[in-house]
Amino acid sequence: MTTTGQSDDRLLFLLQTVEKEGRHLIGTTGRLFSDTIDAIWVQRLEDHPELAERTDAFATRFGRMQDTLGDKLIPELRRRLLETPGAALDNLNRMEKLGLLASVTDWMEARNLRNRLVHEYMRDEAEFAGALNRAAELVPLLVSTYNAVNAYASNRFGASVPHWPAPLPAAKCKS
Repeated sequence: MTTTGQSDDRLLFLLQTVEKEGRHLIGTTGRLFSDTIDAIWVQRLEDHPELAERTDAFATRFGRMQDTLGDKLIPELRRRLLETPGAALDNLNRMEKLGLLASVTDWMEARNLRNRLVHEYMRDEAEFAGALNRAAELVPLLVSTYNAVNAYASNRFGASVPHWPAPLPAAKCKS
């Protein structure tokens, strides 16, 4: 059984981790999506290794933040609320009910996009470009979910913590 101090440390560690992941994801999103991403852009990646690396960084950071939030931070918050974490969908539904997640449906889409970006990497240039663009549109969902969880946890558990993690700046939805 985890003591309250250890649980506090884990919750704080996960919040700090997601905050850092979010800052990096927001930065990479801004740099990558300064151009229009379409099938032709994806085809050019072979000739532009710096863009390919930036694309990989975006896909990795998107997936990492989504994983850490959904698979680690949300279950840990439920434990701190003295609830039993369940399957991912149950945890997400609970966060939506608490007002900490805007849309379980969009979250599940983000999870599926993560898998597509990693496992179906550039098989079809148009599909990959579409997946990248949709992932960029979902970055604000990840950021707003972190900010909501962070604020909720701070209000519930942060009174005795001198350096609570900062909220992330609002991520702009790619248009």
